[in-house]
Amino acid sequence: MEIFSVLSEPSYVAVAVTALCFLLALYSLLRSFSLPRRFTPPRKHHCDCASDSPSVAAAAGAVPYLNGAAEMLEPSPVPAPVVLGERLTGSSMMEELVPEITTHALSYLDYPSLCRLSMTNSLMRKAANDDNAWKALYHKDFTLEQDSITPTNGWKAYYAATRAIVNINTEFFNIVRDKSLPAMSRFWLNADYVKCIHASGELFSGFNAVMQSWQLVFNWEQGLNFQVRDVRARVLADMAWVTMRTYVDMDTGPFNVTNVFEFHNGRWYMVHHHSSMMNGDVDHQIVHG
Repeated sequence: MEIFSVLSEPSYVAVAVTALCFLLALYSLLRSFSLPRRFTPPRKHHCDCASDSPSVAAAAGAVPYLNGAAEMLEPSPVPAPVVLGERLTGSSMMEELVPEITTHALSYLDYPSLCRLSMTNSLMRKAANDDNAWKALYHKDFTLEQDSITPTNGWKAYYAATRAIVNINTEFFNIVRDKSLPAMSRFWLNADYVKCIHASGELFSGFNAVMQSWQLVFNWEQGLNFQVRDVRARVLADMAWVTMRTYVDMDTGPFNVTNVFEFHNGRWYMVHHHSSMMNGDVDHQIVHG
């Protein structure tokens, strides 16, 4: 005979109630282990006795009153420990990087990319406008010679001014290739102190004499195909000069070239050009402006 056949209906009820009580007790036990313990601040103590002197009460951490009685200060609650591994609320990965790492990362960007990055959001604009980032970009694109200078308006403005001068200097050689006398006349400052020294060594002084010299150069039948290398620029408030080497498709060898510019009425004008033959043939890397 099965065991359930000997049990009466009240026995079933007792077994069910016992099992339910056991489950409730087990649930309460598990819940007590899973909940964190709460911090219970110490009770506030009062001192009913009068202190002999305010200095003693102050030394004991109490606040003296006018009548000499003192009350103990309630201890400040202990702050919760800060978890170093957790990221600050609302902060991004860029904000948590060391500034040197951010500058090094931005140094791999070129000029257009750095400008586009500054237009994304306020955080990227702050990072992209960092002076050290533009200094690193200047050294990468132009030269390391001016590492010790401190630009008045920062390295970003100095980079933009240098880039503008390099582009204007490139425009000068494009005019020479095109043999355009009207463009050359607009490129030079119309002043009596401008000077031009061609590779022949002859000096031309004054705007009209300089334009006549370029007319003679452009009338030369042979084409002017050359490469510009080792471009170095220095920019001041209203004056800039560019040095470089030019290699012409001739057997005469490379030339040392210096161009000087002045800033007038919102634009740069050439005021001096000097070209001279360089002795020896030294191989240099081409610098693309």
